[in-house]
Amino acid sequence: MWKDDFGTLRNGAVDGRDPMAQLRQPRGARPGGEWVTPQRDEPDVQLRPDGGWPAITLEPHDWTSTLNEKYADVFQRIRMARPYKAAVPPLITDVDAHLAPETLDLQEQAVGEVIRFDAEMAAVPVPMPAILLRTESASSSQIEHLTSNARNIALAELGAGSKDNADLIVANVRAMRTAMDAGDHVDADAILAIHRCLLAHADPDVAGRWRNEQVWVGSSGLSPHDADFVPPHHDRVPELIDDLVTFSQRTDIPALAHAALLHAQFETIHPFTDGNGRTGRVLVHTVLRARGVTRNATVPVSAGLLRSPDRYFAALTAYRRGDIDPIVQEMSHAALAAVANGRQLTGEVIAIRDAWRNQITARSDSSAWRLADALFSQPVINAERTATELDISARAARTAIDTLVTAGVLTATSDARRNRVWQAPQVLAAIDGFAQRAGRRTAGR
Repeated sequence: MWKDDFGTLRNGAVDGRDPMAQLRQPRGARPGGEWVTPQRDEPDVQLRPDGGWPAITLEPHDWTSTLNEKYADVFQRIRMARPYKAAVPPLITDVDAHLAPETLDLQEQAVGEVIRFDAEMAAVPVPMPAILLRTESASSSQIEHLTSNARNIALAELGAGSKDNADLIVANVRAMRTAMDAGDHVDADAILAIHRCLLAHADPDVAGRWRNEQVWVGSSGLSPHDADFVPPHHDRVPELIDDLVTFSQRTDIPALAHAALLHAQFETIHPFTDGNGRTGRVLVHTVLRARGVTRNATVPVSAGLLRSPDRYFAALTAYRRGDIDPIVQEMSHAALAAVANGRQLTGEVIAIRDAWRNQITARSDSSAWRLADALFSQPVINAERTATELDISARAARTAIDTLVTAGVLTATSDARRNRVWQAPQVLAAIDGFAQRAGRRTAGR
């Protein structure tokens, strides 16, 4: 057995499969200025807390374990001999979303801030969308305890001296880009494509495939009995995904609340054996784009969720009980925190760029200027990547790098002459600063 996002335990010991033939190690498990704002319509609805969201129900399933009994004591064997109970999530296509007035007010405030921030990013003279995409991917991975610094992530993107966690974070970046390329609609093919990008290298056997076994969260690794949460039996996954896709097309629920509820339902379905959390957080951005809240950039909502992962997980648990206000509130607070953090990062990036304008001495048509701006989206480079990105010769690429080294913009990462790599330390420090601010755990808000 092994763990996926949210500390989910996989075990092939159901339907007669032998888990010991697939034993794997856990990965990233949780023990569990003034801007003109474009007008975008929100649904004209009044959602009152006079009704309820349906809670999950439970259904029994026989548990057939093929584990050698030496791994279990007599009490465990007795417990595993009885059926376990798996969740049966409700179908939500036509369910009314009754939210408390304070929740609606909070989500409206968050949507307004996200819209303003998105407009601001369109006017920034640096590639902030690329920077924010990386920060969102890194933050989403950090929720699963997959951490790496900006330098290692950039090295992994470059394919030079990468580390395991950095590779997984870069895969998350690719998954985000896949979602953006797939358009603004949530459908089964898009979800599978996101998951395939996320796990193609780390776990190709399950990448882009719905699970065909039972998984569970918490309790013993031997069986799902008494687990904290047992997602639906895998036979239910296709129907639940079809229902989720139809739910994604609704327009009668305020946009951020819509994204939060779709995310919570996806995590409850838990359709994959690994990568559910990271895939589900990508879908938040798909919904926000589909609803017209974002058009220019990826607002790093996961960075806001990082401020209190325990509260985020508790909100998902509340959703399964039929209480939808907490997850909408958490997503709204996360969006507000992400915007504040993103604005600070943007200010730091612009300040770095302004300082470079005084440091770099080169002709206005020099490739060095184009390389300087490219460093914000790829702060670790080599000559080959520079030549490719700027569409210049290898000699011109080395000249541009030398110019920025002389100006103090770039530094070599080692003294080796072969396969030399350079980095922009100021950019890396700004991105790491964003991550440190996002990762602060708070008891309150």
